[in-house]
Amino acid sequence: MSGGPASRRGPGEPWGGVRPFSIKTKLGALVVISVLITTGLLMIAVRTETELRFITVFSMIATLLITQFVAHSLTAPLDEMNTVARSISNGDYTRRVRDTRRDELGDLAHTINLMADELEAQDRQRKELVANVSHELRTPIAGLRAVLENIVDGISAADPETMRTALRQTERLGRLVETLLDLSRLDNGVVPLKKRRFEVWPYLSGVLKEAQMVSSARAGIGSGSGSHTRTDVHLHLDVSPPELTAHADPERIHQVVANLIDNAVKHSPPHGRVTVKARRGPQPESLELEVLDEGPGIPRSEWHRVFERFNRGAVSRPHGPGSDGGTGLGLAIARWAVDLHGGRIGVAESSRGCRIQITLPGETSSPS
Repeated sequence: MSGGPASRRGPGEPWGGVRPFSIKTKLGALVVISVLITTGLLMIAVRTETELRFITVFSMIATLLITQFVAHSLTAPLDEMNTVARSISNGDYTRRVRDTRRDELGDLAHTINLMADELEAQDRQRKELVANVSHELRTPIAGLRAVLENIVDGISAADPETMRTALRQTERLGRLVETLLDLSRLDNGVVPLKKRRFEVWPYLSGVLKEAQMVSSARAGIGSGSGSHTRTDVHLHLDVSPPELTAHADPERIHQVVANLIDNAVKHSPPHGRVTVKARRGPQPESLELEVLDEGPGIPRSEWHRVFERFNRGAVSRPHGPGSDGGTGLGLAIARWAVDLHGGRIGVAESSRGCRIQITLPGETSSPS
């Protein structure tokens, strides 16, 4: 964990790394103070001719009081940590430990809080997974069931139009299953990279043509297919220089560009424009890609969350007919594919719409 105990210690700690408020320092101070109290009382006894038994009693009382104070300061936070740990083990991830101390117990409290944050995030993600998948499955299943029930009850005939409606729902289910399979591969890390050298212009041109063909085919079937059916959005390719080459896994890069185009088209205004730019990177055969749209853009406060799974962002309602919100996995899968290459992906400043930047390191870097 990046925010663990090491992150709480500064480079200028005195006494060779021993902190002035550490437990070792406190216990050492307790011993020294006890010895000083006893020695001081003995000196007073010698000078005032006080009986030794009174000095011994006073010394023991003073030492016990100081020891009790130090012991309470050490055991009280441990009791609090134990209570919070029990709550976490019972599924309550909202409890936190006060980590204002500047000793080892403060480091432990900070670590427990980080663990609770991560567990809470994972629990929230699990609940979002169930909610999103249930929502996405319910709509096509209900539509398919309605069509089949109408056919069985004789309300409608099994004509080509009715069967096309059933086919649309089946295709939507298939796309959702494929997305979940991609998510499973993402988690298990079972997808190896097959990097090779390729020319960028013909490759990206093929990706854009495929996106246009799929969109046109879905629009011909109907608007309920579950992915964008927009044919009014213009896709533009800008590659410079035209002979630009790159070294990467074409299948994974296809996944990245296709998901980014799909997302950009969904959020484009009517008759909008989506531009895919490709430039040479700083390293040999490295590549810099950009996907720009003319939609409402992403608020800066959402930039750090836009690639999280199931995050649909502040702008959750796509533009145009035939567009739905999707599963919120497309950008997460794009980030995963870029991370496999050891590259970077993120939202960049744009005067209009959304601008996603990708940097692929090329042949010199190995996958992360």
